Amino acid sequence: MKYKDYYAVLGVERTASQDDIKKAYRRLARKYHPDVSKKRDAEERFKEVAEAYETLKDPEKRAAYDQLGSHQAGQEFRPPPDWETRFSPGGFEDLDLADLFAHFGARPGRGFSGRRSADFAIPGEDYEVEARLSLEDAARGTELALQLAMPEIGPDGVRRRSPKTVRVRVPKGATEGERLRIPGRGGPGANGGPAGDLYLDIRLEPHPLFRVSGHDLYLELPLAPWEAVLGTQVEIPTLDGRISLSVKPGAKSGQKLRIPGRGLPRPQGAGGDLYCVLSIVTPPDPGERERSLYRELAAASHFDPRRHLKKGEPA
Repeated sequence: MKYKDYYAVLGVERTASQDDIKKAYRRLARKYHPDVSKKRDAEERFKEVAEAYETLKDPEKRAAYDQLGSHQAGQEFRPPPDWETRFSPGGFEDLDLADLFAHFGARPGRGFSGRRSADFAIPGEDYEVEARLSLEDAARGTELALQLAMPEIGPDGVRRRSPKTVRVRVPKGATEGERLRIPGRGGPGANGGPAGDLYLDIRLEPHPLFRVSGHDLYLELPLAPWEAVLGTQVEIPTLDGRISLSVKPGAKSGQKLRIPGRGLPRPQGAGGDLYCVLSIVTPPDPGERERSLYRELAAASHFDPRRHLKKGEPA
């Protein structure tokens, strides 16, 4: 019996997950399907891909195949001594490897070599599109209408792409850089094959107030000098409305105040946090009375913010 390296045919490692095997099959089936591909050896390659997938997609068949060990493609080999009693329902002396695995759950006598290309189900095309959302839509979830060019067979039998509107629901909590998979909303399958999947690459529009980091939000919160020294109560915006925030006396520029759960929600579990980043700002055009008070403060205060810059003084 000649060995066929089904993993190499699909271009995956022997440790590949079932999902990786399925993705590899979909990609190669679309590439080599005789009704689509113009390659000279497309039908033969398609049969090889389908044969490999028929075995590796089934956990029982895959376990039996793995028990055969690893050999060079085309190399003559014999299964281990106990393999036939454990896995094979019949002898294997005159069988091709594909025929041998066709015995697992297949109708008697049905192998791969006699099947026409039209008998093979081909999965639909996967689509990947960029989805741009406002921060508010990402927080509460939204519905998008996407324009996709879907393949179809026209009345003249020619395969072409036609525009189609696909409506999808983006769940709340989607964030920048996330890739969402929507099963079955890609291109239609052929010969009874499953529809492809739709992948959304989430991009968030810039927001005038908030900066996004994962599910956390950052808000620049300016304070007047006296607010930083004496402490204050301020009202700040959140995605759920305005709230009151207490700033303790002695606040420093660059200090972060964390408000748990006020960031972007997550599909499951607690949401992200909101961080208020403090900055101390001075009046842009102080009046004479303000200037006079600042002069009094300068004369009365012994605070030196640059003490650490003086020679011999610790930072």
